[in-house]
Amino acid sequence: MPKTHEAARNPFLVSIARTPDEELAARAQSGDREALELLLTRLQLWIFNLALRMMRLHADAEDATQEILIRAMKALPGFRGDSKFTTWLYRIAANHLINVKKATWKVSDAVCSFERAAEGLRQVPDFDPPDPSTVPVPVEVLIEETRNHCTIGTLLCLDGRQRLVFVLGEVFGVSDQVGAEIVEVSPENFRQILSRARRDLYEYLRGNCSLVNPDSHCKCARKTCAYMMAGFVDAQKLVFTQGHLRSVSDVAGRHADELMEAYLEAGARVYRNHPLYEPAAQAAMLRRVLDAVPLLKVP
Repeated sequence: MPKTHEAARNPFLVSIARTPDEELAARAQSGDREALELLLTRLQLWIFNLALRMMRLHADAEDATQEILIRAMKALPGFRGDSKFTTWLYRIAANHLINVKKATWKVSDAVCSFERAAEGLRQVPDFDPPDPSTVPVPVEVLIEETRNHCTIGTLLCLDGRQRLVFVLGEVFGVSDQVGAEIVEVSPENFRQILSRARRDLYEYLRGNCSLVNPDSHCKCARKTCAYMMAGFVDAQKLVFTQGHLRSVSDVAGRHADELMEAYLEAGARVYRNHPLYEPAAQAAMLRRVLDAVPLLKVP
């Protein structure tokens, strides 16, 4: 399999150091298996990170990533280069993710309102951090796990389209022009959706999260034991802390369409500093995808 460092580069930033996606796509269309594997390696990591922020659960995000890659492979013979390959691929991903339906929830819907989320957070009791002698990892790791679990879960208070636009525009640094093509709205509409999502999310964080407002009642360290007792954080099976490459901001760069107020900037930093997560078994997933669809050559 191709090296991981190829996958860690933001697909929305142009890099002269690697073979363009469009060239790899053309070679894959001609039956070049190595080019296809490299292309899928580049796609997998970022599609997974988009799916994780849309769905929160790793298992759901891994399933969605595999399904998106299979869809992309099936559609690859029809790619004609009318848009950038990344835009074409993420449009497939966006359309798939926004239409996923789980047993009790549709990804296109918000799980609950910000008001209800704030009420629920206030009911989570405060405790001292775990005793270091009773847990198998440093307490700081468990606090980070709590922080990432909570902030990623908070994204579910946005409806699916807002969540999609927020992750693309705020976390991944996609321009409004490219984001509009992916979501299939006008650039102006993309900016409006992003602005509303930012303000709703960061207003909630300002009122409830000490990462944005130090005076807020909710402190990650004080909530960690409660999250552990509720089963959200498992010291034996870390979900959001272990197995990541680096923070998203390390590779996504910085993009801003407007001068944000201080609390908006603080809120943005919370999400840009999230880890860049890896699927549990990347190589196995790619093998299943490659085996699922025979490579078709373009006539």
